[in-house]
Amino acid sequence: MNNTLYAEYEDVIHRPKIGSRSLFDEHEINELFDAFLSSCKWIKIYYLWRPNLRDEKDNYLVELAVAGNANIIVTHNIKDFQQNQLKFPQIKIKKPQEII
Repeated sequence: MNNTLYAEYEDVIHRPKIGSRSLFDEHEINELFDAFLSSCKWIKIYYLWRPNLRDEKDNYLVELAVAGNANIIVTHNIKDFQQNQLKFPQIKIKKPQEII
């Protein structure tokens, strides 16, 4: 986890479309988010790899995965991670249902 990913998660969980589909109220969502964050390891990125993904805004996720020595990036957005100039074969890109 880093500040950029934190901000993105916080934005997503507070979107009206997400809230309207949730079984939880805003207070419960915030409590779940806090619980999730308490289990996260905060990582500093010291070197920008710039894998040049199709969506430039996703590059930081690969950099965070490399800095945190992650094995998997979990996303529904698989296609944006398939065409990159700099490869990291040790990091697999998977959909959430593949790891549950």
